[in-house]
Amino acid sequence: MNLLSRLVAVVSLLLIAESTASPADADRIKKSWESAAESWTLVNRAATSPEAKSAAIASRPDPHRYARQMWQVISPSLSEDWTLEPAAWLLKLTRPLTITKADGSVSPAFSQECDAIRKAVATYHMQSPNLTPMCIALAYNQDPGTLSILEKIQTINPDPKIQGVAALYAALVIKSLGDDTEPMRKRLTYLRKAIIQSSDVQIGKTTVAQIAEDELYVIRNLTKGRIAPNLVGTDAAGRPLTLDSTKGKVTMLIFWSTEVPESDRVLEITNNTLRKFKDRPFTVIGVNHDPLAKLRTLEADQVTNWKNFSDPEMKLAREYRINILPQVLILDGERKIHYFGAPGSFAEITAEALLSEAK
Repeated sequence: MNLLSRLVAVVSLLLIAESTASPADADRIKKSWESAAESWTLVNRAATSPEAKSAAIASRPDPHRYARQMWQVISPSLSEDWTLEPAAWLLKLTRPLTITKADGSVSPAFSQECDAIRKAVATYHMQSPNLTPMCIALAYNQDPGTLSILEKIQTINPDPKIQGVAALYAALVIKSLGDDTEPMRKRLTYLRKAIIQSSDVQIGKTTVAQIAEDELYVIRNLTKGRIAPNLVGTDAAGRPLTLDSTKGKVTMLIFWSTEVPESDRVLEITNNTLRKFKDRPFTVIGVNHDPLAKLRTLEADQVTNWKNFSDPEMKLAREYRINILPQVLILDGERKIHYFGAPGSFAEITAEALLSEAK
């Protein structure tokens, strides 16, 4: 067989594999990732020595690999309804993933793939009865075009319950736009619609009604300008720790865990921010979801250089209605909230502005 014939044969086999991709293939990849992630979590939690920790880091399953596998399965069939759920899974998996370019800059990984999924939803699936997982993933992914898609689902989809789910997650997207009058009005309007039309819809282990109630709590207690509720707990050594102990300082309150993807980057960002504001009235307080033994190791090895509440069961996180890690709040010296969102440049800019004002 000559080279050209071999190439034709290989391409033909690939085309056959693509054309026979099925929900079972997507489910196999998803379960394989979940199994690998669960096994790694157990290894990571048990890692207390520096050697064990290094081995755990080295053995972390690569989400990029599973994302690529899923994309190979679903990409030829994005117009088909069965791809909605695995495509939603892919959006959620890739949300925290980044790539470092040759110039050292960092950008989102799988951005083209995620754009293709959003376009497929807008083109083929706006009236689908199976949009709930996609509505969740779209909001989780926080792309600038997400809000437009969720608002269109509310008007185009014939199922009032799907409309209500889209309204709920549109409200969650609007949360990131700030607390000015118009975003807040739309947010409340969409939460009301979600409660009226979809209160009993199950979302994982909770319901639309419970999620909406949590969001109303956030609006009443955790929006910009509100005084952050005090947190009372213990640190890694079992000593009492309270949030109000930071009075007089600009505070970065970060809810985090080493078990989330890209946790190393979260640690890097937070340590860099702490170094940048050294010798200024600034502090970091963590609320950590790792097992207590793991948190003690992180602090002993100076992986973290800030105080942490030990919160392995996420009891303190639930007080702040935190469902996704990591999350950051920037508080002034009176615990007034000035930022609530993902760690990164916006949080640091807010802290810098507050420190400049104080000076």
